[in-house]
Amino acid sequence: MAYPTPHNACDNPDLIAKTVLMPGDPLRAKYIADNYLTDVVCFNSIRNMYGFTGKYNGKKITVMGSGMGMPSIGIYSYELFSFYGVENIIRIGSAGSYDPELRIYDTILVKEAFSESSFARVAYDIKSKKLKPNASLCTKLKKAAEKLNINLKEATCHSSDVFYSMHPDYWKFVKEKYGCTCVEMEAFSLFANAKALGKKAACLLTISDSFVEDTITTAEERQNHFNDMIKIALQLA
Repeated sequence: MAYPTPHNACDNPDLIAKTVLMPGDPLRAKYIADNYLTDVVCFNSIRNMYGFTGKYNGKKITVMGSGMGMPSIGIYSYELFSFYGVENIIRIGSAGSYDPELRIYDTILVKEAFSESSFARVAYDIKSKKLKPNASLCTKLKKAAEKLNINLKEATCHSSDVFYSMHPDYWKFVKEKYGCTCVEMEAFSLFANAKALGKKAACLLTISDSFVEDTITTAEERQNHFNDMIKIALQLA
């Protein structure tokens, strides 16, 4: 495939680092570039799905929005892995808590992602409903959190295609049957792409709302104040 690819407006693959931090919200990608990176170049603004490459502690790093949901991150991560030479993608996103032990602003390392989605089966004949991140990336993320003195909790996440539903208690079934203690919408398809393409992926989450407590964060807080997971991911990179 020629450059740029259909969803990444970058005609020079050398502009993209081997490791990409991938928040769902493109504005969070811009926030990271503005506040943590130096010598920043914007290589992608197609459909406002911002992508930036810069330096962090002298090392080249790319941050790019994935959009919302498994189809979206599936497309963007596939093109980065397959056509731009990316080796590692770390999703950094928000999640809802299914468990009172996961509180607002807690930082989570996903150890496994469950989904009812057909993404992995249709794309790659992967029939498992649970997929794991890369073990070596997760070990490095845990060491980075220790170095930064950030409390990092591990959890099985529910990667859901559904945000609004007529079955408000469905999450209880997912928690009981599959051991999921939080929910987001992207990790499963990212892990599927990495598994199929021989690449590495991991996922850090910040709890932004809760199914078991009456607390919630605003969009601005989610964009600007989820700094612990950003610092951990940058430390690894």
